[in-house]
Amino acid sequence: MIPRDIAPIATELAGRYPVLTLTGPRQSGKTTLCRTLFPKKPYVTLEDPHTRRFAEEDPRGFLKGIEGGAVVEEIQRAPQIAPYLQAMVDADPTPGRFILTGNQQFELMSQVSQSLAGRTAVLQLLPFSLAEVARLHRAPPLAQTLLTGFLPRIHDQGLDPSEALGDYFTTYVERDLRRLTAVHDTQRFERFVRLCAGRIGQILNLTSLGNDAGVSHVTARAWLALLEASYIVHVLPPWLTNTSKRLVKSPKLYFHDVGLACWLLGLRSADQVSRDPLFGGLFENLVIMDALKTRFNQGESAEMYFFRDATGHEVDLLIPSGRKLRAVEIKAGATVNTDYFRGLRNFTATFPGALDGGSVVYGGDTDQAQSDCGWPVFSWERLQHPPGR
Repeated sequence: MIPRDIAPIATELAGRYPVLTLTGPRQSGKTTLCRTLFPKKPYVTLEDPHTRRFAEEDPRGFLKGIEGGAVVEEIQRAPQIAPYLQAMVDADPTPGRFILTGNQQFELMSQVSQSLAGRTAVLQLLPFSLAEVARLHRAPPLAQTLLTGFLPRIHDQGLDPSEALGDYFTTYVERDLRRLTAVHDTQRFERFVRLCAGRIGQILNLTSLGNDAGVSHVTARAWLALLEASYIVHVLPPWLTNTSKRLVKSPKLYFHDVGLACWLLGLRSADQVSRDPLFGGLFENLVIMDALKTRFNQGESAEMYFFRDATGHEVDLLIPSGRKLRAVEIKAGATVNTDYFRGLRNFTATFPGALDGGSVVYGGDTDQAQSDCGWPVFSWERLQHPPGR
């Protein structure tokens, strides 16, 4: 197993809370992580129909069979057990007694917040980061890295990305989607998801997206919520402040795994990726998701933003740093030019004192510790070996 960056915080929290809840996309490595960190605990999966039926029909009997503690996978499949689990851990709050996993963040979090508030720590495990992949092998060239994505099975088993991602999406539609909602027109839904991939890194316009997919604005919003709930897409909110300056208030759309976005776009080779008009958006997706993984792996929230005003001035990523922000401009080009710093200069001038540093991440292979414009420039390859690792 490739060591996961989230492991230290998971171990620490399991030593302080009676329940640890680990959520994340399907195939992000939750089971492997739990088996590595908690090898002596029995494993129960609610994916198994017989086990799930037992938990649904007799939650007390089900929990009595594992009262010493266990790893319970796919906890969202049997929400009836959460209140009974609350009573059990209240009676015996031994730290790390139960480890719960699930792959539907909103449904699972709703259950956890209602029944286990104050009794569980919650972590989110996303697919590999660039730094985690680098422990297995050096990342291939940028276009191939985007095409391959970061699902652990692809890297662990050397799978063909196109085949593996195709199977992944089929499994999502046939299993998770049908459980989450009654989407009767799966062909139109699949078209909707592909259209989302075509808007990667762009301001989200649900009316336009719905029109192109042939569905109403209301349906488009509901389907987008499904994609968020099942860790397919991530919606990055804009940074807003009390100012007279007109700011864009709609979010931007990204995919949790950039490889899946490439597959949905019909890209099947690195050459196709490098020549695609959305290459810049895919690269932006890579960097932003890597930053999100870093936050989750440290036990932090998903709080990150972008900035854009009505005149087009923009900063691609703003990350909280105490009471200030760290700004990151993301440029796919391999040659640094002065335009790369325009957003950083404008933001600094418009909001003096708001930043606790800034930088540019670009598609080249050479760092510039201090550029001519005064901002450090980092190659995307630096993300494989971040400071302190």
